[in-house]
Amino acid sequence: MLKMVGMNRTTVNSIRIRRLAFTLLVACSTIAKANDYTVVPEQFIYCTTCHGVELQGNRSVDAPRLNGMEGWYVRNQLLAFQQGWRGTHDDLIGMEMRPQATILDADGIEEAVVFVASVPSRPSPQATTSVGDSTRGKALYSTCAACHGNNAEGNKLLNAPRLAGQSDWYLHRQLEHFRDGIRGTARGDINGAQMRASIAVLPGPRAIADVVAYINSL
Repeated sequence: MLKMVGMNRTTVNSIRIRRLAFTLLVACSTIAKANDYTVVPEQFIYCTTCHGVELQGNRSVDAPRLNGMEGWYVRNQLLAFQQGWRGTHDDLIGMEMRPQATILDADGIEEAVVFVASVPSRPSPQATTSVGDSTRGKALYSTCAACHGNNAEGNKLLNAPRLAGQSDWYLHRQLEHFRDGIRGTARGDINGAQMRASIAVLPGPRAIADVVAYINSL
């Protein structure tokens, strides 16, 4: 939870009321137009330019799927971009996202979390783009399961996001980024450092492709 430092009670209450109003607005819009995915808060229309109105992602612009992503993980990643843990260190694609995160204040981040959570989670078949051996990948994934779960469902207590249902091309790239030190090497990025250490069980390109193929099968 973000701390509201240096704010008096009136300011804090104002922010809380603003958040509540925003949450109610999104919820009412979603209920009123359950089948209309074009209901997007004005301040987040630019997000759908890349991630899509339904937040299903778009490989052609390297935008990952956000639909169904946990709110706490959305918050963590926006903060990671703000801290420079992502979107630096030769992460050219992340550099495109970082400015979008840095313009958000603490309240804006919470509103972004509410928005992502408000879009109905609709599992959809993900196109297979990463070719690997899912049988071998299952054995390799056994180490990953300690944090991400046997079915890649994620674990909030361990800050491990859900992997099942995410685009395989995105998973493949992020594993490569951890392996190559593009992610997980920034000072203060404890979760990233843990993930980078865990990637040691995937020694090469084939191993990454295999484990991603297995996750894609879940």
